[in-house]
Order: sequence, then C-alpha cells, then structure tokens
Amino acid sequence: MEYLLHIAILIGIYTIAATSLNLVAGYTGLISISHAAFAGVGAYVTALMGLKLNLLFWFSLPCAMAVAAVLALVASIPALRVHDDYFVLATFALQVIATSIMTNWVDFTGGPLGLPGIPQPSIFGAILSTHWRMLVLVWLLAGLFLFLTYRLVHSPFGRVLKAIREDEVLVRAFGRNVFWFKVSAFVMGAACVAVSGSLYAVYITFIDPSSFTVMESIFILAVIIVGGAGTLWGPVIGATALVALPELLRFVGLPSAVAANVRQVLYGLLLVAMMFWRPRGLIGEFQFRSDYKS
Repeated sequence: MEYLLHIAILIGIYTIAATSLNLVAGYTGLISISHAAFAGVGAYVTALMGLKLNLLFWFSLPCAMAVAAVLALVASIPALRVHDDYFVLATFALQVIATSIMTNWVDFTGGPLGLPGIPQPSIFGAILSTHWRMLVLVWLLAGLFLFLTYRLVHSPFGRVLKAIREDEVLVRAFGRNVFWFKVSAFVMGAACVAVSGSLYAVYITFIDPSSFTVMESIFILAVIIVGGAGTLWGPVIGATALVALPELLRFVGLPSAVAANVRQVLYGLLLVAMMFWRPRGLIGEFQFRSDYKS
C-alpha cells in the first residue's frame, strides 16, 4: 500500500509540473525544455529556507514561486525574441546553465552531494510525514492548479494564448502585444512548476542536481505529448501513463539495472508510437507539428 501511495504522490507532483508546461507549450505553443530548471529553483529555495532559516513550508512555497517567476522573467525576455527551433535551443541553454549552477555552487546548493534532511510541511502542528497526508496535500494543490488553469484558459487572456498558438500574425494584426503574452505565460508556467519542485523536496527530504536535469525537462514534455497538449486532463493522463505503467516492470522480475534501461526504451517507443498514431496525444486537441511558426 505504501508503494502505491508513493506512485500516486509522484503522479500528483508530475501532474502539477505538466500542467504548468501545458500552459506554455500546449496552450501557447512554446516548446520549452527548461522546466526542470525552474522546478529545481523551487526545490532549492524551499530546502534552503527550511534548513538555513527554519521557515515553514507555507512561507517558503510562495517565496519559491516568486524566485522562479523573477528568474523566468529575466530569462524569457531575451529567449522569446527568437522563434521556433531557436527558442527551443535557448531553453535548452537555460536548462544546462541551471544544472551547472546547481552542481558547481557547492557552498549554496551542496553540489553533487545535495541537501539532506529537508523539513517536511506541517498543518496546525501535525507534520505531514505519512504517505496519506502527503498524498492529500499534493492532490489538493494539483486540483487547485487544474482549476486555476481551467479558469485561465477560458478567460480572455487564455483565448489570446490559444490564438497565438494557432496564428501569431493574426493576433498581432488585432493589436495584441504577442511578446508580453508569451512572457506572461512563460513566467506563470515557471512559478507553477516551482510548486512541484517544492513538493518533491519536502516529500523526498533530499535533493541533488540529478533530479533537475535536461532529461527531466524532456520527461515533463513527454507527459503532455502523451496525455494531450492543450487539454485540461492531458497532464493527468500523461503523468499516470508515464509514471505508473513503467513501474509494472518491477513485478516482472528483471534486475533493477536492466529494468531502468528497459523503462527508458519504453519511454522512447511510446513517444515514437504517439507521434505516428496519436500525434495529438491520448486526448489532445493541439498537435506539435514541424510547420508551426511561433
């Protein structure tokens, strides 16, 4: 039972991360592979504020979101001046820089050794140390972000984002400032994914740079590709498929080293299959295509 709860918690954390990227890639059409960097920012801010300043999770969480949002604002202004593949390369560079800082700034981040003993959150003095309590917290926040995303994408702001995804030139013709709409979406996505990083930090109680690499960013992107970009429930379905299904290999009896490699092969085969037979994802309405101009 504890193992199943652990999987459900991870699905909830990845649902939050994928929902934030869905706002950027699914609704706005900006393919970003730097989301793990902002999740790492959220995780490290939460961890450091808890370890060094003894601040509660509920104080460090909004600080983590604010720091990630400010960094995303600074990074997005030059990155969003370029388009298409160049924007993807810009986000890749941002991810590499963030991972390097996490690894090499040993005095601040702990470097490759990471930060152990991160305090767990508490509510009215009750520490959320059990799987059940953490499950409730994670899915309450996941439900909140799904609700806020629904409200956002059905607002005039959200309709402009979808219009930018479909035809940026037309949106410009109607007098909208496309650049700042993109910046706003990117910043909001970074602030939201910082929450997933914070939850991961206080749940595992240990973080290191290996949890926030470019492969993690690609995995989050794969979640919305499989589940369906541009839909509310796509991140939930994608997170469930990519987190839960590969865990079935644990019951096949393969050695752990072999099972890890097989899981990577399954991820690749699943993505290739989705691109061939379901390019919109399982329930998606937006298809990433090579002739798209952002």
